[in-house]
Amino acid sequence: MNDKKKNISNIKNLLVVDDDQRIRSLLKEYLIKEGFIVSTADCSKNAREKMKYVNYDLIILDVMMPEEDGLEFTAKIRLNSQTPIILLTAKSEIDSKIRGLETGADDYITKPFSPKELVLRINSILKRSNNNKILSPEIFFGDYTLNTETRDFTKFGKRVYLTERELNLLILLAESPGKPLSREDLAGVDEPGRAIDVGINRLRKKIEDDPTMPIWLQTVRGKGYILRPD
Repeated sequence: MNDKKKNISNIKNLLVVDDDQRIRSLLKEYLIKEGFIVSTADCSKNAREKMKYVNYDLIILDVMMPEEDGLEFTAKIRLNSQTPIILLTAKSEIDSKIRGLETGADDYITKPFSPKELVLRINSILKRSNNNKILSPEIFFGDYTLNTETRDFTKFGKRVYLTERELNLLILLAESPGKPLSREDLAGVDEPGRAIDVGINRLRKKIEDDPTMPIWLQTVRGKGYILRPD
């Protein structure tokens, strides 16, 4: 059980921000195959909204975006966050590359690029940053806050009672936000099979406004259960 929880919690959570839907889809598909959890946003506004709920391990950010470009967004991120940032730039954007690094980006990669090269750069940055970075143990969804380190689960700052099994189940899901976990993945915190379904149903009754139409704790057909903090 401990090995399984360790492996799941070590999965890195990435955010891809690009107004080109094709690039977002291609990168998401490739990076998921490489073992990452991947969220996407088509603009800085939507990215900022997702960042309210998830502490991403790294952001892949296109420089040329409408309204607020990648350089402006990088500068604003750096006001209160040291999350690693890789900028996507065009060949002709020499000034953007320099300004991006000056603004606080960790690296840049020029379009067109090999997804394999991007993964190498991601892993290199994560390896460096993880030596110094202390990830927040808090996960936010709706009015709830879950601290996976202290095991506190609150709503508006007031403790919500969960049984030990329910709390273990929620923490395991929270350690991999946005990624479906199968019954087998979750079996370490409860009895396998139908007992997992029972645990999920009990959790939904406690955290969902309408347990029959869950917002946070959803079922992914053929894959399992997923906690969606955003």
